[in-house]
Amino acid sequence: MELRRSQLVGLFLGFLFLTAAPLSSARFVVEKNSLRVTSPDKIKGTYDSAIGNFGIPQYGGSMAGAVVYPKENQKGCKEFSDFGISFQSKPGALPTFVLVDRGDCFFALKVWNAQKAGASAVLVADNIEEALITMDTPEEDSSSSKYIENITIPSALIEKNFGETLKKAISGGNMVNVNLDWREAVPHPDDRVEYELWTNSNDECGVKCDMLMEFVKDFKGAAQILEKGGYTQFTPHYITWYCPHAFTLSKQCKSQCINHGRYCAPDPEQDFSAGYEGKDVVLENLRQLCVFKVANETKRPWVWWDYVTDFQIRCPMKEKKYNKDCADGVIRSLGLDVKKIEKCMGDPNADSDNPVLKEEQNAQVGKGSRGDVTILPTLVVNNRQYRGKLEKGAVLKATCAGFEETTEPAVCLSGDVETNECLDNNGGCWHDKTANITACKDTFRGRVCECPLVDGVQFKGDGYTSCEASGPGRCKINNGGCWNDSHEGHSYSACLDFGNSKCQCPPGFKGDGIKTCKDIDECKEKKACQCPECSCKNTWGSYECTCSGDLLYIRDHDTCISKRSVQTKSAWAAVWVILIGLAMAGFGAYLIYKYRLRSYMDSEIRAIMAQYMPLDSQAEVPNHVSDENPRV
Repeated sequence: MELRRSQLVGLFLGFLFLTAAPLSSARFVVEKNSLRVTSPDKIKGTYDSAIGNFGIPQYGGSMAGAVVYPKENQKGCKEFSDFGISFQSKPGALPTFVLVDRGDCFFALKVWNAQKAGASAVLVADNIEEALITMDTPEEDSSSSKYIENITIPSALIEKNFGETLKKAISGGNMVNVNLDWREAVPHPDDRVEYELWTNSNDECGVKCDMLMEFVKDFKGAAQILEKGGYTQFTPHYITWYCPHAFTLSKQCKSQCINHGRYCAPDPEQDFSAGYEGKDVVLENLRQLCVFKVANETKRPWVWWDYVTDFQIRCPMKEKKYNKDCADGVIRSLGLDVKKIEKCMGDPNADSDNPVLKEEQNAQVGKGSRGDVTILPTLVVNNRQYRGKLEKGAVLKATCAGFEETTEPAVCLSGDVETNECLDNNGGCWHDKTANITACKDTFRGRVCECPLVDGVQFKGDGYTSCEASGPGRCKINNGGCWNDSHEGHSYSACLDFGNSKCQCPPGFKGDGIKTCKDIDECKEKKACQCPECSCKNTWGSYECTCSGDLLYIRDHDTCISKRSVQTKSAWAAVWVILIGLAMAGFGAYLIYKYRLRSYMDSEIRAIMAQYMPLDSQAEVPNHVSDENPRV
């Protein structure tokens, strides 16, 4: 009887592990992307498709392709090379989207076989009339783990009726072109992206755990940049479930649960008599939640990424270091308060709710556009569940898709998420081969043609056919796109380094200022040196004019005059300057004399008048007229 009881508990907990959510009011939301048929006209329109939970969906972008339905291996369960079938696109042709039927093998295997044959995307037609479901990865085994992590193309499930429509159009000889659109797969309500990762501290749960650990390490840098810059708000979550009340005193519940069966996790080794227990995982999950809460209180929420990666490296289960002592060492090394974290964790033996874990169980229930969290790991971006491979570039692309276009932070334009469309003919954008400057810029949404900013100089134009340097410093960049040349050590340029001036040939040259500026022959065109006594000689960009005899050429008046007259005029000019200077000096001295004389006379008059008519408010003023003593 005890054997059956333990088996029943194990089966029940296993069921809870698979659902990983409260059993009441469970709700699963299928994440969709838009599939638009562009030809033929009879079936043109927009249809729903469910994003596969493997591969790399092009979040924030779109992909156009031609649909092909193979004549053999239509379910895609075998390698297409066995049938001599290849889906590799020819140069200049649209990418190939392979349509396969559902059934007989895993969704992921169908996509993997199509990818190996050269497909760019896979559409799986449902074989029954039902609402769309999410194509998930199979349970880990040695065979599936080899190809799941290597799937890089997107895939989607379509309804049976729509699949039949596509097949009919293809069999009728029509070219079926479709456009998969992920641009609205992630909403962007404001300028900050909110995302959450449902994870687990257990590092002995197979391929998915290994993939999760690798992702956390790879994504840490980008996540911390986004968080520190205030671009995102990240929240970690951990799945727990409860043990049925009737079994809370059983050995299985005691080993896998804390707080009297309220919060449980499966045994890491699936062996209740050896190794770590499920409650060890629950406690570490709780500790990691509290690390995040304490770090968030100190305005350093990004420290969670440091703790989780350091704990994975320093405290693995394989080395028997998955324990409190090792965790406390990591916490101290990151400058966090161990006592605050212990207080946050509470008493795991108490017969009462743990506020932190209770909140996690409530969060597992779907709200709004997000369904219940039933798959581990799960990433949610702006309350929309991410579907696809948990890989740095793919997740960063999905996160960045949550920003309004043109508001993305710099990390979203890094090499990890670039589409590299600019490598092929500069993406069809403007390109200056001489200066090696292009208007093509790779982004996670695809290439954009925008005139660049180079060394502080902004180029302006449409980005496709033209970009011109403007503003100060424009002449430093490839001479502003204007004509330039050098001759006998002198440089000549048609670029004007101010405002938005266009290219203009310098004086002595004529032309468009961009490609050509030709030297003007002033002598031949009789534009200078036309006086009878003048002799003209053309030079590069200018001319030389000399006068015969003892004459001097005046360029401004284009005439020749005698040097003696120039000297005479210069002498008289000097005399006049001297005379004017003397006159001004004399006049100045006269003014000073008048001022000082007047001041002296005023003081004398005031002294005399003070002797005979003293003022009440004025003391007696000494008499400058007589130095004798006054009478007694």
